[in-house]
Amino acid sequence: MRAAEIRTPGRPPVVAVRAEPAPGPGEVAVRVTAAPITPLDLLCASGTSYFGVPATPYVPGVQGVGEVAGRPVWFATAAGMRPGDGSMAEYAVAASGDVVDLPDGADQALVAALGLSAVAAWRCQTRTGGLAAGETVLVLGAGGVVGQSAVQLARVAGAGRVVACARSDAALERARGLGADATVRLEDGEDTEALAQRLGAAAGPVDLVLDPLCGLPAAAALHTLRPGGRLVNLGSAAGEVCPVPSALLRSRSLRIHGYTNNELTPGERREALLTVVAQAMAGALTAGYERVPLRDAARAWSSPGRVVLVP
Repeated sequence: MRAAEIRTPGRPPVVAVRAEPAPGPGEVAVRVTAAPITPLDLLCASGTSYFGVPATPYVPGVQGVGEVAGRPVWFATAAGMRPGDGSMAEYAVAASGDVVDLPDGADQALVAALGLSAVAAWRCQTRTGGLAAGETVLVLGAGGVVGQSAVQLARVAGAGRVVACARSDAALERARGLGADATVRLEDGEDTEALAQRLGAAAGPVDLVLDPLCGLPAAAALHTLRPGGRLVNLGSAAGEVCPVPSALLRSRSLRIHGYTNNELTPGERREALLTVVAQAMAGALTAGYERVPLRDAARAWSSPGRVVLVP
């Protein structure tokens, strides 16, 4: 079979021919039909994640969509986080508990593109963030799949107002098309106070901030929160550190939460994934992505936007 291999951390994969993997006890073989390249894959393959330097060579891909005995499934792997191979191949193996049967008729490439990114967007708002009907949600980083999903799923969860932030006009236009009531462009070189003023003018008092960025945008977003407001962080695309003024935090009784999909039980992940798939099949959830043949995995490795590798 063909597979993408990470041979050197920090370098793009090499597409090679290797033997088909054989499932062990408690595992199933999957014929892969769609494998997304996600930020987590890039982070793990860089050798700089908190999971450590991965053992090489290995096949990346922490999730994918495929078929088991002719039925469509989504599956997860620990590729790059623990020894073992992932989804970016023609065939993969996965633990039985990490395989979720998909409804017939689900768009397999779209499910792969959404996957755990949409799961995070859903759980961050409905569980960790405790979104209540009618509340205002501010989505930082709305250009990525997490942000795109968050804009749409906030509506599904009953948000009264959704404001999206991104760095490009194209991303902001897409966010408006996905249902954002207002948008704010993130500008290079802007200070926290100036961005906080623009966010406040667009969003008004905010109940929940969904933050895949950290850094200055998160610091500015904290100033928009009403008393008792919440910020949920699930990434650091804009920086590893966010300054949090003690007086602001205490005077408004603000709550800051961290989120990772890795803490979900298989049952929680299955429930959230099937919710995401149902919304996609109902036309309430989509994402921008590019289909790329597996043979071109190296070229697509650092492409902007979500790439889904297909046979």
